[in-house]
Amino acid sequence: MNRVLTLFQRWPFAFALLLALVLLVLNLAISPSFLSPARLPGTLATLAPFVLVGFASTPSLLAGGIDISVGPLATFINCFFVAVLIPAGLGDWQLAAPIVLAVAAGVGALNGILIAVVRLHPVVATTGMLFLLVGLSLTIAQNPVAAPDNWTEVFAGGVGFLPGALITIGAAGLLWFSLRRTAFVSNLLATGESDVSAYGSGVNVMAVRILAYTLGGLFAGIAGIALTAIVQSSQSSLATTYALLGLAAAVLGGTSLAGGRGGLLGALFGAVSIYLLQQLLTASGVAPSLIQFAYGAVLVVGVVLGATLLAPRLKRSAS
Repeated sequence: MNRVLTLFQRWPFAFALLLALVLLVLNLAISPSFLSPARLPGTLATLAPFVLVGFASTPSLLAGGIDISVGPLATFINCFFVAVLIPAGLGDWQLAAPIVLAVAAGVGALNGILIAVVRLHPVVATTGMLFLLVGLSLTIAQNPVAAPDNWTEVFAGGVGFLPGALITIGAAGLLWFSLRRTAFVSNLLATGESDVSAYGSGVNVMAVRILAYTLGGLFAGIAGIALTAIVQSSQSSLATTYALLGLAAAVLGGTSLAGGRGGLLGALFGAVSIYLLQQLLTASGVAPSLIQFAYGAVLVVGVVLGATLLAPRLKRSAS
């Protein structure tokens, strides 16, 4: 038992990885063609928004905060692109992609400023942003608006032999990998672990927190593109669903709500676990309302595991 605890404490994503493997086996037992080459691009495309909202939730958690607006931000980007940019003649990728990513990053930066500069509590600031984004999405697309043929469709299929979803997920992963080669990620973790100690070590805590929320917003923008790829319409009704999914994926993947511990790899495995759980329940004929219950249960399990499995290690580190 001690070895298992040590494993989870050393690699906080280990539980999510183990859970994902178990759920994958169960899905294959129910549907042997689940990972067939013909279904794989579509499967990954459906998975991509799960992964990307998990990525979007992670930087703020690592900084010792929380952002529950990333899911609504992803759906707002979806509505903004389909219901505003395309009708305005700005739907080409050369124009639309920079616009939606800049808007998403700007919303994240605004969250960061409200928290780091104005000193609002992260829950208060991001809850307010959540309602604002939901309201904006309903204003511009109260009813689903079908999208004409557009460049996001490639992310629901493939580019040659490469599934398109790997491009959206890979773009976010590559950005994070590049940032790990700088001082930003280490400063981010130090800020989340103890902002006082980080400030005393010369870290610009305010800038790090603003950048963390900005990065989360950027990832949410990519999630909005991935979401548009699979639905090909505006879907403002998905805002609250993805708000829960992003946080659940990050926490289940071992990112601590106390800050300073975790990463995108854990969010990836957490999102895969949630997606596989959804597929398993759907294939088993479970009612959609119970699937929402399962999302909440996963979030609770992730919080409890984080509080119990990580606590012994943190205590030893402090002593």
